[in-house]
Amino acid sequence: MEALRLYAATGEGIARLDRADGAWQVEQQLPGGAAQCLAVDPADADTVYAGLLGGGVQRTRDGGRNWDDCRLPADDVFSIAVSPANGVVFAGTEPSALYRSDDGGESWRELTGLLELPSRPTWSFPPRPWTSHVRWIAPNPHDPDVLLAGIELGGLMRSTDGGETWEDHRSGAQRDVHSLAWHPEVEGVAYEAGGGGAAWSEDWGETWTPADEGRDRHYTWSVAADPDDPQRWFVSASTGPFRAHRQGDPQAHVYRRENGGWRALEGGLPDPFPAMPYALVSLGETVLAGLANGDLWQSDDRGDTWSRCGFEGDALTRLVALAAPSS
Repeated sequence: MEALRLYAATGEGIARLDRADGAWQVEQQLPGGAAQCLAVDPADADTVYAGLLGGGVQRTRDGGRNWDDCRLPADDVFSIAVSPANGVVFAGTEPSALYRSDDGGESWRELTGLLELPSRPTWSFPPRPWTSHVRWIAPNPHDPDVLLAGIELGGLMRSTDGGETWEDHRSGAQRDVHSLAWHPEVEGVAYEAGGGGAAWSEDWGETWTPADEGRDRHYTWSVAADPDDPQRWFVSASTGPFRAHRQGDPQAHVYRRENGGWRALEGGLPDPFPAMPYALVSLGETVLAGLANGDLWQSDDRGDTWSRCGFEGDALTRLVALAAPSS
């Protein structure tokens, strides 16, 4: 079993997970940081950016041993991304705002064009209806000018000039955006998991096609694309937000879509799930599901069968996001 590294946002910090000889070693990092999101630089597996509530953006350049403050001019960060095409770093905040750094987090510029969209007065996050946030940022891996941003709750927005100007909510997409992904190899294919279902695009995010038939749960949260086949992708889903995010049975499944249909993946996974699958990572044959209670489940056959990962070192009690360095 080959070596593998993951970084996890736990809500209380960042954890580094290293798999070697089948065992996972966990090291807690950035203690005391209310980490909600993270992104690994595709060009350097040791450079990681973490978005914190109340703490802006933190950065490590040595695999997590040391962290420094990137001095983002905003406190509450809900999304962060590094463009695979040109290394630009993006950070999304609450209240909704989007920032861009062209020098690895040394300086930031707000992309005010996002806030000029006609739909902005309607953006509202139901638990805090007076505000909203940029839940997800997805830079296209093939064209540095193409960028998707998801507002929770407000819509799926697209830019074709690196974030300077924006197109309002895209036809066919979910307005309650939870996560977005581009296919890493096939140009122009993108995926969405949202509060009312899932959707995908084959035209660089301009238009979207709902993809919900065959699933009995439509509150989708995380999405991941199989790098070997653009028709194969994964979502985690529950029956609704209360089940998904509160203690007790989340009524959740992980689903795989291929050949135009969805299949609930049940081989070895617990039923019921002990917690919502908040994060999915697809690395080809290996698929990983991170649960809200800190569990990590692993499949080495694209989701047909699963096993719970055992940890050595520090404990994981919560998990809200996962990121893997590019291979």
